[in-house]
Amino acid sequence: MRLPKYALPVSVIGTLAGSTLLLNLEKNNFPLGKWDYSSGGRYNGEERIAGKTVIVTGANTGIGKETARELARRGGRIIMACRDLDKCEIARKEIVLETANKSVECRKLDLASFASIRAFAKLINSTESHVDILINNAGVMMCPKMLTEDGLEMQMGVNHFGHFLLTQLLLDKLKASAPSRIIFLSSLAHTRGQINFEDLNSAQEYNSRTVYGQSKLANVLCTQELAKILEGTNVTVNCLHPGVVNTELSRHLGFTQSKIGSFVFFPIKFLLLKTPLQGAQTTLRLALDPSLEKVTGKYFSDCREKEPAPQGQDAAAAKRLWAVSEAWTRVKQD
Repeated sequence: MRLPKYALPVSVIGTLAGSTLLLNLEKNNFPLGKWDYSSGGRYNGEERIAGKTVIVTGANTGIGKETARELARRGGRIIMACRDLDKCEIARKEIVLETANKSVECRKLDLASFASIRAFAKLINSTESHVDILINNAGVMMCPKMLTEDGLEMQMGVNHFGHFLLTQLLLDKLKASAPSRIIFLSSLAHTRGQINFEDLNSAQEYNSRTVYGQSKLANVLCTQELAKILEGTNVTVNCLHPGVVNTELSRHLGFTQSKIGSFVFFPIKFLLLKTPLQGAQTTLRLALDPSLEKVTGKYFSDCREKEPAPQGQDAAAAKRLWAVSEAWTRVKQD
């Protein structure tokens, strides 16, 4: 008996769909067995943070939204720092309704604009009595070449320089609020990164993947240099790889922009990618775990401390990047 020509493709799609359903049920707390195949680490601490103020950048979607939701559930005052206030307000209402925590607010922050960053920091410094946790979560990934309002390449501009300036402008408030914590979301992509000091703004050549790796390496180096600067202040700074997560961050990847690519990738992403809530677990540990109160300058993945790539431990490169970042953001003029 000869099978119809479409039998094999239909069988493959059916198998993928079935596997996707079963594994996705498990990932969303429908236990089918012992192992969660893609979630990595999970933070099980039950700390409450009533009375603490937390800033989460890029909090209206993805990992940032799940981070804000969980910290709101634990009683914190949450400032959702977002570029699109309409989307932020929708997410804020959802979080307030779900957590019954009314101390969740939206604030305008465009990390592609130094003016916006300065305006946000000025508002926070003048209206907030303390800031206990700063979570530098927002980012862009592998986008076409674009420039920020200040003429910086977009990935380095947002992922590194924007968060660098924001952190510097809030540093006095964080010191006054000690013990406090600063968290940078980096990526495993830092292992493929190199800081190209000769063409840091990609004026001569632009490769979106290479520059993304560079920006995530910059997060690791910035973490290590800032940790040295903050010694003795009781302010800690750590960075993390959240995992490969199913969020809007992948919107610029080529295969997601074609119907065929999206169709093929749809079941795969549920099998192999973390959910945003799973991606937020390491951030939550760094924000909440009492045992990490004195831990600083480290890199984490799957809720555990890991060693960054060798180029992420280059003290000379970290110091040089810090000096360049101070100059390009003109932070010393503030």
